[in-house]
Amino acid sequence: MDIKEALRRDHIYEAGAFDVAVIGAGHAGCEAAHAAAVLGLSTILFTLHLDAVANLPCNPSVGGTAKGQLVREIDALGGIMGKVADRCAIQMRMLNRSKGPAVFSPRAQMDRSDYSVVMKGLLEETPNLVLRQAHITDILTENGAVAGVMTEAGGIYRAKAIVLCSGTYMEARTIRGEVIVSSGPDGLPRSEGLSSSLAEEGIPLLRFKTGTPVRVNAGSVDFDKMDIQNGEDDIPPFSFEGEMDGARVMPVSEQIPCHSVWTTEETRRVITENMSRSPLYSGVITGTGPRYCPSIEDKFMRFADKSRHLIFVEPMGRNTRELYLQGFSTSLPEEVQEKMVKSLPGMDHAVIQRSAYAIEYDLIDPLSLKVSLESKIVPGLFSAGQVNGSSGYEEAAGQGIIAGINAAMKVLGKDPVIIDRADGYIGVLIDDLVTKGTNEPYRMMTSRAEYRLFLRQDNADRRLTPAGHAIGLISNDRYKLFEEKIRLIGEETARLNSTYVAPSEELERYLESVGQTPPKSGVSLAELIKRPGVTYEGLSVVDNDRPDLPDYVTKSVEVDLKYEGYLALEMSKIAKFRQLESKAIPDDIDYEDVRGLRIEARQKLSSMRPENIGRASRISGVSPADCEVLLVYLEARRRKSDE
Repeated sequence: MDIKEALRRDHIYEAGAFDVAVIGAGHAGCEAAHAAAVLGLSTILFTLHLDAVANLPCNPSVGGTAKGQLVREIDALGGIMGKVADRCAIQMRMLNRSKGPAVFSPRAQMDRSDYSVVMKGLLEETPNLVLRQAHITDILTENGAVAGVMTEAGGIYRAKAIVLCSGTYMEARTIRGEVIVSSGPDGLPRSEGLSSSLAEEGIPLLRFKTGTPVRVNAGSVDFDKMDIQNGEDDIPPFSFEGEMDGARVMPVSEQIPCHSVWTTEETRRVITENMSRSPLYSGVITGTGPRYCPSIEDKFMRFADKSRHLIFVEPMGRNTRELYLQGFSTSLPEEVQEKMVKSLPGMDHAVIQRSAYAIEYDLIDPLSLKVSLESKIVPGLFSAGQVNGSSGYEEAAGQGIIAGINAAMKVLGKDPVIIDRADGYIGVLIDDLVTKGTNEPYRMMTSRAEYRLFLRQDNADRRLTPAGHAIGLISNDRYKLFEEKIRLIGEETARLNSTYVAPSEELERYLESVGQTPPKSGVSLAELIKRPGVTYEGLSVVDNDRPDLPDYVTKSVEVDLKYEGYLALEMSKIAKFRQLESKAIPDDIDYEDVRGLRIEARQKLSSMRPENIGRASRISGVSPADCEVLLVYLEARRRKSDE
């Protein structure tokens, strides 16, 4: 809606003016608002309910496979998810230990209510940031660009840039069997009006579905019939700043255990007999659900050869008896849910405190976004999170910090900040969404990252903290800690390469204990570390002059040395990738003039308007041959302009 038209309506009033307005205080909105405010811009963050800031309505955890990498990258850039997670964790583990450091992924179980309270408090203390409970119904424009937002109550807040982070709230409805309610997650109010406002501006919309499982009372279950899963006490915090300060998430004695069970034949029977009442299969649910996190009835239908499925029983916090059944989401009716839960081992007498539900919601087609997360259609409108087609808190927060940074850059008249596929998982996530699009809720996985040995969770600060400092999100004090870490890593790596040890009984015993053949002559400590099974710690028996260094330094040194050869190969691939990314495509190019392009490629390129050849090569329907044609055309165009 044009802002001038809005101001002519009755009962409309000017409520305020800000540089940046953020709609939605979920994980994307919190990061976006914090980033914009720290960069010095007056920012307002709107939420439908102040008691649901950074709500964890699905699994109350942070991190996990590929997601842990995202959290550490957010922190490396200067974001806040990792810091809040460290304060609110009740259990922490490192996933994929058996698969190597390329896919090590930290994961922490959260105290759900504490996480929301801590995040809200942090935002309230952030200078330049106003937190406001209000229902935004309209995006306001002027001369085609954003000009502000309007609330349900008729208040107009002018803004030079807007970040839309509406999550799963836009025109949402929750579904439990035949019971369909116009509602957001957890019975919270839904967002109404924004979808039609976006559609009026020509922004294409999609509709997706996700869901959440039942919550049961811990006092009503028998944990003795379940497998216990304790936390681990050697996990560093998500925040690099906390790690460098020598902090840890918690002593292991304070961690709360999780448990796991397998579904039974009775579970299968109950679900199968009631499949006709499943909204997924009756046609009630029209939105597309997540492939990698399906409901339990969908698992039994799609994986008919599997006789059982693993369910994790996880606590919701320190001061509640609620348990979350991860992997047991469903949209079946409540009375069926009762039977399903009681069919699980140890839950014969389980008391459900919250029923499971599916939720459908509107979202923006991410193909309508630039890689900066700005709309291609409405200048100054950015979006982040599940409204862009992703799933998960970490994916949302990763987009949120980039959208917040670039909204600030837009207002400041600076170039956008782009994290590419070789910079981090955040770059992979955004590039996949805006280049390839998605027809289901997108989930980040390590397999999506081509350069995952380089994009490890342990080196996220080395990859992104210099950028965070240059942007202005990393303080000088924190950057000094980072520089000291880099200095120590460099010095210790050089020492290991230059320190040679002669054959000895101590070295022979150690190497034989890890299945390695002792050397016949002197060898450097660095060369020994490169051997399978040999560790930095293990070599202490012959490394008499080693300095006293923090774990985060020695572990980084060990990984760098052990995978030195593989990293060199990966860096050569990254160099080739960057060559294509550096070949810019002018904004004014008319693809109809490019002879030799196939029709499909011409249509896709005209629609997507990729910034460079690398991004063009990843568009579905654009072949390597099309890219070669485009390269020839661009070179001819360059030569002509030089004449």
